[in-house]
Amino acid sequence: MGHHVTTVKEDVGIAFWGFIILLIVTFAEVGLALLGNGHLIEGFRLPKILFMVPVMIFASLFKAWYIVGIFMHLGAETKAMGATIVLPMLLFIWAITAFLWEGSSWNDYKNYVNDKNLESIKKSDGKTTMIVPAEELNNVISYR
Repeated sequence: MGHHVTTVKEDVGIAFWGFIILLIVTFAEVGLALLGNGHLIEGFRLPKILFMVPVMIFASLFKAWYIVGIFMHLGAETKAMGATIVLPMLLFIWAITAFLWEGSSWNDYKNYVNDKNLESIKKSDGKTTMIVPAEELNNVISYR
């Protein structure tokens, strides 16, 4: 572990400049979002998938990296210590992606089954094959 003794004045300077850097990046993100969605200049829009989304992701990752490196003091640690933080985080991101993908698949199957259940009733020999109409329920169900 890296141990570097700093004075209070140095710590305040690091915190101040860290705040300024994060403030500038946040203002840039907000400005880009307002400009890219046409809120600042009427009718002007930036392409979301090709430009805005990658820039926003990069700026957010930069802020996360900066906060972890400076304010959580991970930047002064060894690379192995950093890897013990970053690798589980990547596995967590992979798990979230996998769960969202699986949930989307379940939703698609649920919608498929619901659509099949709502199809018109096919009749063969006067009997229903899927759903019994409400008028015929008393003939089918016995209440004894």
